[in-house]
Amino acid sequence: MKKKEQYKHLLNYSANFILLLFETACFSYLWHFFYSTQMRIDFHVRGHWAIISLYLLLVFLFTHIFGGFQIGYLQMADICLAQILSICFADFVEYFIVVLACRKYVAVQPLLIMALVEILFACLWSSIVRRIYKKMYPPRQLLVIYGEHSPDEFIEKINSRKDKYNICASASYKVGYIQLYTMIKKYEAVVLCDLPAHARNQIMKYCYQESIRTYVTPKISDILLAAADDINLFDTPLLLMRNQGLSINQRFFKRLEDIVISILGIIITSPIMLLIALCVKLYDGGPIFYRQPRYTLNNRVFMILKFRSMKVQTDDNTEITKVGDDRITPVGRVIRLLHIDELPQLFNIFLGDMSVVGPRPEWKNVVDKYIEIVPEFALRTKVKAGLTGYAQVYGKYSTTPYDKVKLDIKYIENYSIWLDLKLILLTVRIFFKKEKSEGIKRGQKTAIREERK
Repeated sequence: MKKKEQYKHLLNYSANFILLLFETACFSYLWHFFYSTQMRIDFHVRGHWAIISLYLLLVFLFTHIFGGFQIGYLQMADICLAQILSICFADFVEYFIVVLACRKYVAVQPLLIMALVEILFACLWSSIVRRIYKKMYPPRQLLVIYGEHSPDEFIEKINSRKDKYNICASASYKVGYIQLYTMIKKYEAVVLCDLPAHARNQIMKYCYQESIRTYVTPKISDILLAAADDINLFDTPLLLMRNQGLSINQRFFKRLEDIVISILGIIITSPIMLLIALCVKLYDGGPIFYRQPRYTLNNRVFMILKFRSMKVQTDDNTEITKVGDDRITPVGRVIRLLHIDELPQLFNIFLGDMSVVGPRPEWKNVVDKYIEIVPEFALRTKVKAGLTGYAQVYGKYSTTPYDKVKLDIKYIENYSIWLDLKLILLTVRIFFKKEKSEGIKRGQKTAIREERK
């Protein structure tokens, strides 16, 4: 198995190279035999290569952002979705480059046909490579070592990817290092789940010494350390954590980004918002908008604006949406599924209460309950709340508060304009993934798991 490991990346790189080569060849053919013939001024040879190279760059960029290159990592449905989105975005941008090159609007139909051919090939090729990958690299046999809490919930998450991981056994760190070391050698890898620092460090050092693959569920302090700067002034390694949130320059450009995107968003989506407002009003005659106190930067409370998706409530109901919640109206079910109930928050962004990207603005009453059990939840407000964000893209609506904190701190500590743009693009995937908008399970009042209380 270890000998095969060295060829894993080679297989992935080769498959992606062939995919990019095919897509570039398709556009090259279309450009030379259709679009270039419609140019008013003929390009030099270098000009033609520049247009084709731009297309290659766009396909590579969007495929990288959406994760289309991770053929051996993502599930088949996610790979196909990533390929479809990357091809659609790349072809959309390339069309306007072609228009500029030709100095006139040209027929879009050939580009649409090319996109369809590319999508069919990409999905078929990814499926073939995926089958080869699964045959060469069966699910890795794992041992889970856990701490004070039961790992059942975590194991359930790992079991959702049985194509990659096979949980063969689990053991508490309390059984002792000698017994754990004996067990570890029987498996291909070990997962350290929520262990005390002293036990985790001891086991990690042993696994490093024995060259045993190790997966670790990080603590918040681990995420902070991972984003720290190296200080090399002495002969002793030193890490610097500034712990100040965003710098003044970052805040300026982020605010500029928010103003521009919110104005464009309001203009572009205004017909959709008018249609939604009409549907909500006509259904039951209740109010169109729903306002609720939420936390933002430095724990300041603001009133968030959303399209009302539930029945009119006479009491102050602060329960999070559950799976199959009967409070949701038929109109609300549609707009929640499409995530367009959040569109009025563009006005919150324009007014400065929110950002386009940031931690999800949680209910004030619910946050107060979370902080009682997970005090670290208050750390999310070092930046403004966001319409989308790291936890929204990589988590779910029902993600536990502690996991949300980890995801949001990862965003705060690794913030950049590029990361914002990447998360905005990745938000498109949420529209195609139903599980992202699923509520908490029945019997729960918040996203905190009962057994963790």
